[in-house]
Amino acid sequence: MNSIRSFFVLVLICFPLLLFSGKDNRYLIKLRAKDSFERSLIANTGVSIESIEEDFVYVIAVLEERNLIHDKFEVVEEWLITLDSLDFPSKDSDYHNYTEAEEALDNLIQEFPDEINKFSIGKSVEGKEIWTIKITENIKSLNSQKPAILFLGGHHAREHLSVEVTLRLAQWIMREYSQGNSRIQNILATREIIFIPMVNPDGLEYDISDGRYKMWRKNRALNKNGTYGVDLNRNYGFKWGTGGSSSNPNSETYMGPQPFSEPETQAIKNFLTTNPHITILLSFHTFSELILYPWGHTRDPIKKEKDQKLYEVLAQTMSQWNKYKPMSSAGLYIASGDLTDWSYGELGIISFTFELDPKQQGFGGGGFYPGTALIETALKKNIEPALYLIELADNPYRALEN
Repeated sequence: MNSIRSFFVLVLICFPLLLFSGKDNRYLIKLRAKDSFERSLIANTGVSIESIEEDFVYVIAVLEERNLIHDKFEVVEEWLITLDSLDFPSKDSDYHNYTEAEEALDNLIQEFPDEINKFSIGKSVEGKEIWTIKITENIKSLNSQKPAILFLGGHHAREHLSVEVTLRLAQWIMREYSQGNSRIQNILATREIIFIPMVNPDGLEYDISDGRYKMWRKNRALNKNGTYGVDLNRNYGFKWGTGGSSSNPNSETYMGPQPFSEPETQAIKNFLTTNPHITILLSFHTFSELILYPWGHTRDPIKKEKDQKLYEVLAQTMSQWNKYKPMSSAGLYIASGDLTDWSYGELGIISFTFELDPKQQGFGGGGFYPGTALIETALKKNIEPALYLIELADNPYRALEN
């Protein structure tokens, strides 16, 4: 995709928005916000904060949220999002849809049957399998409980790059393994590496279903008011619904009627709770070039000082390789019900979110639909951070010994 025509180059409507009053309209709004506190106040309206600049944020809001924003905050600019102006997914043929992603996993298994196992951890709302692969030497051996790490992509439907990086990281590891990379061979001998490339297959397929991107974020659950979708990364149970999410089913950040109401988050929960040898988790999202760690639901630091220090050391070390900015999730804004707060808060798994490239959406490129050229860039930037975490899976606290 030509970067000039990506995410926020929507041919956004710049004449008065009073002409548009449909309840399903969504608006891109630029607001003044100078710090995490002000951004959190904005997030509490239920909008999804999509990009942050020094003194501003860009949010996507439905009509009710847009009206609330105008009442309470300083709006700099706003536009009605129109789908006709979005690029065609056919221009992004290097990205994988659901079927293509499954085929890519199957191809890996055919090439490496002794190192890879493919299985489903559950089904989506529409019955699609949530495919997962495990990579390790002697995959068929019984009771192979090596220290494990989990990589996930595609919680949010429009974040296609997160699916690609997850999938292609697995492909890169196996390519290096087959070419005799001694570091990778040692990793596969001593670790289990688990990949769930597409947590939200229904949402992803819907986003590209008719040849035009729809800017879809949520899953495809039918809500009681006739709207669709729950924000899966607001549906996890730890401190669910305590800020930065919405109880409005029409909202981009709708947290669902209750924690783990969705089959997709139930599948992740069941998988993690039954695999206690998983010690580290990395969830890929887009975009902003950030390394985020708990907490997201509060700006308070982690009470366990050793864990707080560990997160800081790990994040700062990884930032040297990918040049992403390390910080606690709440350093951006408060958001509750996300995966990493739950996986660390409930299970003690050392958990990170990487917000992948690009750094900012801009009006000349980037954002959720950055084109195919960025796939390889984002992958290469995050190989060393991924290997670093994989090698620490036996004991993440070894990072504090250096």
